[in-house]
Amino acid sequence: MRETYITGFTNSEEAAVELTNVVPFLIEDEFIALNAHYQKGADWMPFIVEDGNLVTGQNPASSEGVAMALLKHLK
Repeated sequence: MRETYITGFTNSEEAAVELTNVVPFLIEDEFIALNAHYQKGADWMPFIVEDGNLVTGQNPASSEGVAMALLKHLK
């Protein structure tokens, strides 16, 4: 089985909004535990990862980049 390249909210972003102890799990930790190839950029900055048809964004600042990547895939 090949690794999946993915991003999502970082542990440090969760800590910054004081939700580390509120959410049921930290997505960064879960992706790594599931052997996904988790990548991250600077906190609160746009960061997009494309892996085939899977497009993920790290945080809300990434939404425009994710939309642009999806449009590219749809053409």
